[in-house]
Amino acid sequence: MSEPGAVDTAVKRLALAIDALDAAVERRRENDRSEDRLAQQLHALGIDRTRLAEALDAETAHTKQLTASNREIAQRLEVAMSSIQSVLDTNE
Repeated sequence: MSEPGAVDTAVKRLALAIDALDAAVERRRENDRSEDRLAQQLHALGIDRTRLAEALDAETAHTKQLTASNREIAQRLEVAMSSIQSVLDTNE
């Protein structure tokens, strides 16, 4: 009869289905590993962004401090130059 042939065909189909399932599982595992790597990279980028934002804030504050100091020095120089000019004008 055809029973052994039908069983052989069913076994072959089952083996092919199992192989396809194994391949799908492996693809899924690789995708999961890729997602984990991307999540780790995203986390590292977030840490870097935070660190860079803090550094930028510190540099911005330092720049503001330098700008204020520069203005103060410029004002003092103007006063000193005016005083010197007055002394020179008086002595002429």
